Amino acid sequence: MRFRTRAFLICFIPFALLLTCGFAMMQWFVQARVREGLRTSLRENELAIARVHARNDLQNSRFLNIVGENPALKAGAQLMFLEPDNPAARATVEDQLRELGERMGFDFLLLSTPDGKPLAGDTRRGGGLVPLELSSLERAGQGFLLLNGRAYQVGCVPIDAADENLGTLCVGAAFDFSEYATPLVLLHAGQVIDSNVPGISPGELKTALRNCSPSHDCDLRLRGASWISVPIQRGALGGGFELRTLENVDAAIGPLATVLHNLFVFFALASVLVAFACGMLSSRSIVKPIALVVQQLRRSAGTGVLAEFDERISSVVEIRELVDNYNTAAVAVRDARVNLQDAYVEFVGSLAHALDARDPYTAGHSKRVSNLASATAAALQLKPDMVERIRIGALLHDIGKIGIADAVLQKTGRLTDEEFALVKEHPVIGRRILEGVHGLAPFIPAVELHHENWDGSGYPKRQSAHQTPVDARIIHIADAYDAMTTDRSYRRGLTHERALEILFEYAGTQFDPYIVPVFASLPREMMTPGVASGPDASSTDIVNAVGPWETA
Repeated sequence: MRFRTRAFLICFIPFALLLTCGFAMMQWFVQARVREGLRTSLRENELAIARVHARNDLQNSRFLNIVGENPALKAGAQLMFLEPDNPAARATVEDQLRELGERMGFDFLLLSTPDGKPLAGDTRRGGGLVPLELSSLERAGQGFLLLNGRAYQVGCVPIDAADENLGTLCVGAAFDFSEYATPLVLLHAGQVIDSNVPGISPGELKTALRNCSPSHDCDLRLRGASWISVPIQRGALGGGFELRTLENVDAAIGPLATVLHNLFVFFALASVLVAFACGMLSSRSIVKPIALVVQQLRRSAGTGVLAEFDERISSVVEIRELVDNYNTAAVAVRDARVNLQDAYVEFVGSLAHALDARDPYTAGHSKRVSNLASATAAALQLKPDMVERIRIGALLHDIGKIGIADAVLQKTGRLTDEEFALVKEHPVIGRRILEGVHGLAPFIPAVELHHENWDGSGYPKRQSAHQTPVDARIIHIADAYDAMTTDRSYRRGLTHERALEILFEYAGTQFDPYIVPVFASLPREMMTPGVASGPDASSTDIVNAVGPWETA
């Protein structure tokens, strides 16, 4: 994976994850707040229903007290107390209860002994009150009563005569869910008796509510949706009955959740786009300067020179510090290289001076050729680094003569063909010497090719014209001039004027015809220190001066 891609992912993914988690937490928080609001609303409904029941219980209690004082009912109760198994007495009481129930709108009426044993009763069936099957009923009391699968809300009052308790009268009405707008479930001993929750079967309600405590709120799942259930009149119903309200949280949150979802999707997309843009900009601000550094290092690996960077390459503090450290290292390496190269040049230059010292007639030759060649290069308006390269190349141009025997170098007469062949090896020997020193590689062409002629008659490679580097062509002219104007054991040196005449004469054959005029235009005082001032040498000497040996 590319570094830019990795940098982008490192910048983008944490930001995107943070935004995603933030939106998820916000949505969860909103849902929790809505859920708590629904729970609070259900509790308020519970309190309101409890207050209504309390008022109804108070009214029913007053009403029952009035009913309990009914003379006919008391007479019937006394008769049933005296003759509990008398069918006529039971029928009389049932008729009295039926009349009372029809007049008062009760769905359930029961007369019991003081110890709670049922004596007679009526229950509503098919739109009218009918005698109650006492065998299906053990006893009745205050609260809820389950009879034949139907729930009744019952209230009881004692029937007394002359400070004697004749029994208990219980009346009630069938529990009607239509009175409640809130979804309700009535349970008995964990079984669902009835509910007004549309479309939900009692079995499903029983399964969903099985983990709910009778006196505590609970959360449940019903048909894949979240619901809240709150008990009504906690623990006050008695007889194992339990009345609970239900509220569909998902349905209540649905509209709000849709708005929140759309809002979150919009902001999530916008945030992801912002995160993407920030990630791209961040990765680019990191990768671009590093890529420039890497590119520069690759270029430096090819050239061997460490270039410095602009400190304004990046606004990132760490990258600017990296660039500063790199620039410091580049300066140190460059200075070390310059110092090492200077040390190489000084060392090899010392060898060149030692070579010149081997022959008193060539003493100072390398230094003079170096001065003339660098002056010519400057007159040609070459770049400063090229002028410096030519100066050092000229200083080292005869370094290969170290490998030539003194008997040949210091011979006072003309060389034989065999001896001249040995002398012609000194450019190749010089190249081999410099090849062993990496820092002196730029000067190899000047050392190896400074005896190549313009017409291709030179050595060692017989190159012609511009095949030979400009360094070697300039040094070739300066070398010939110094050789011609220097005294030798077998002749006197030529005058400045005569040496220039010979250079022009051989321009285009031995020398570069474009450089010779530039060389001749150098100031005389630069070119003539130590030059012969006596009469010109003979024509034989002139031929010798421009011949292979004298220009060697």
